[in-house]
Amino acid sequence: MNPEPMSTSTAILIALAVLGLIGAVFSVVLYIVAQKFKVEEDPMIDEVAEALPGANCGGCGKAGCRAFAEACVAQKNLDGLRCAPGGDAVAQKIATILGCTSEQSEPQVAVVRCCPSHKGDNRCSNYDGLRSCAFANSVYVGESGCAFGCLGCGDCVAACQFDAIKMNDNGVPEVDEDKCTACGACAKACPRGIIELRNKGRMNRRVYVRCVNKEKGANARKTCDNACIGCGKCEKVCPFDAVHVTDNVAYIDYTKCKACRKCVTECPTGAITDVNFPAPAKKPVVPAAPVATTTAPTAQAEPVVSENNTKTTEDK
Repeated sequence: MNPEPMSTSTAILIALAVLGLIGAVFSVVLYIVAQKFKVEEDPMIDEVAEALPGANCGGCGKAGCRAFAEACVAQKNLDGLRCAPGGDAVAQKIATILGCTSEQSEPQVAVVRCCPSHKGDNRCSNYDGLRSCAFANSVYVGESGCAFGCLGCGDCVAACQFDAIKMNDNGVPEVDEDKCTACGACAKACPRGIIELRNKGRMNRRVYVRCVNKEKGANARKTCDNACIGCGKCEKVCPFDAVHVTDNVAYIDYTKCKACRKCVTECPTGAITDVNFPAPAKKPVVPAAPVATTTAPTAQAEPVVSENNTKTTEDK
């Protein structure tokens, strides 16, 4: 005798029951695994993360603000850790959360160490490839022929999260020091290393060399009027041992520089620049003293003796 076939509704109920049982078993397994391998997170991480500006610029060297907060909480202090966009104010907040101290740091700003000026403003070539400095650096020397200068494709502009850097009319980046947070993203994006973080200096005044060309003087001047020629005049005139010439190019150590600007006036090519210094006062023009003039006496006509010895005066 053959058993009666199972109805469709019964088959569906059995299938649902089996699936439900399998789901329950997997749920129990996942719960056990989660409890066994769960990681306890310090609640201070959330507090530190909330104190950060949330720019995720990478200037701290970490993979974002969350990673920076985890590093701070892990070592319980700020040694070797700094949030550039937040500055000392954020550092003080984090130090309060962690129960440690925060040292005051010198504010910094990004500077562009390139001021291209080709002879006669004539470009040797035009780049018509992918607008990326990283790509152009691998296949192209540069429009002026300088293998060390700015390529002008704007990778630094794209990297800045604070709208602090723009390309000027000459195709060279300019930094807005009021917006710059010294996160270093632009410096990392530059494949030729012409952007550097330097101390802002007293009253935001600073002196630095706007050239990184390591070629010898004659070759450097072929591609740029403003190139450093490595003559060493700036090094000799500096009274603070802040300027040194290495690989045919001068560099100013901002930790030693006292902004006396002797190197600026000594540089024969204008490769050294001074920023935010007042313009030299013009000397007052002293009017020349009036020159005393004397009136020459009128010459008297000499008498003329006639044939009859009579003296007469000639008509003028």
